[in-house]
Amino acid sequence: MTDFLGAAWWLLVSLGILVTIHEFGHFWVARRCGVRVLRFSIGFGGALWQRTARDGTEYRIAAIPLGGYVKMLDEREVEVPEGEAAQAFNRQPVWKRMAIVAAGPGANLLLCFALLWAMFVIGRPDYAPVLGPSSGIAEASGLRSHDRVLKLGNRETPTWMELQMALLPAALDRSDVPLRVADEQGRERELSLRLSQLPEDFDQRDILGSIGLVPRHFTIPADIGRVLPDGAAWGTLAEGDRITAIDGRPVERFDDVAPLLQALGERGGDGMIEVSRDGERLAFPLAPGEVDDGQGGRRWVLGIEAPRRIELPPKDAVQQYGPIAAIPVAAREVGHLSGQLLGMIQRAVTGRLAIENTVAGPLTIARATNAYASQGVAWYLTILALLSLSIAVLNLLPIPLLDGGHLLYYLIELVKGSPLSERAMAAGQYVGLVLLAGLMGLAFYNDILQLVR
Repeated sequence: MTDFLGAAWWLLVSLGILVTIHEFGHFWVARRCGVRVLRFSIGFGGALWQRTARDGTEYRIAAIPLGGYVKMLDEREVEVPEGEAAQAFNRQPVWKRMAIVAAGPGANLLLCFALLWAMFVIGRPDYAPVLGPSSGIAEASGLRSHDRVLKLGNRETPTWMELQMALLPAALDRSDVPLRVADEQGRERELSLRLSQLPEDFDQRDILGSIGLVPRHFTIPADIGRVLPDGAAWGTLAEGDRITAIDGRPVERFDDVAPLLQALGERGGDGMIEVSRDGERLAFPLAPGEVDDGQGGRRWVLGIEAPRRIELPPKDAVQQYGPIAAIPVAAREVGHLSGQLLGMIQRAVTGRLAIENTVAGPLTIARATNAYASQGVAWYLTILALLSLSIAVLNLLPIPLLDGGHLLYYLIELVKGSPLSERAMAAGQYVGLVLLAGLMGLAFYNDILQLVR
């Protein structure tokens, strides 16, 4: 219940900020272009609060907090006295109308830059991009435990977040990508991560697992959470012991235990189980017991379980710059993220991005916002910047009803020298309505799919 309330709260706060800035962009430029603004509304439906300013503009907070709008004087909507016609939106030159429409997405782009700048100045704590034991494609590519990834392609990766962001498009394209890594001694080497070996149907929700990459901070120590009665380890090993070696082979994480026990069981006889207990190193001769694996086979076990609650280690890296140095860094980040977002749209259209990963619905966005906000101010600024950028880019798509659709109309007007006919514009509005309804339906479908999973 607490998670639900937290997610709902952060979704409403984030939408309020993003919508207000977007509509303020339209509002501010409209006023500068001499257009009279009748209403500035955050939300739709009935008014929860409203106030009319001296200039006649009504400011409103409405009951449904899922958007907002700026209502301008327009002869196509209301009868306008001749003395006020010059202030009507439809009477403005086409370049002014284009500026007013583009100002909303432009404001979101500026907000994205400002949020990223603030995030870099505050400093975003994260994990260093150091690997745990690799397998599959990662191991075949030459990656080893404790390797630090310095650069992926042409993108430096000072933190794990940066590594994931750089890895995502390359994995979706299934294209090999150069890596620069450093081992524990700081010796650098160049590798090629063979993402072309990913199967076409790999799980796009678990890219790291599909590649065989394990973050060091996700490595679960081989601590014993529980010793099962009547198991091979009962009376010998104890809760809290950390297994360090099995039959002379080192153990780094709990996942190493099962295959080593399997090898020991197939060999037969006792093996030395080495553990660390209260700072003391101990060794016990034990033979694993054989049990049914539930799939018609047999496996060897000691009768131990991992701890039920795993605590992640403290974050050991931070992205931080001074106020001046953060300006070009934030500007480059806006450009990079914009390119990535446009690339994702292209991949969705061409089918390289799975349909369940294309459009996030409000539930998914709420959960993500809550998760980011729980990690601190810098992380919340990160998700808010990403959402602001998404609103800017999606609003510029040439779909009628969106800002990009209106800009498309005005570009056609510039080319042909006259506005589109009312009939053509109405047809476009119906097309836009169908497309937006489809996108909303897909978003809610993806939300339900995530809940079911």
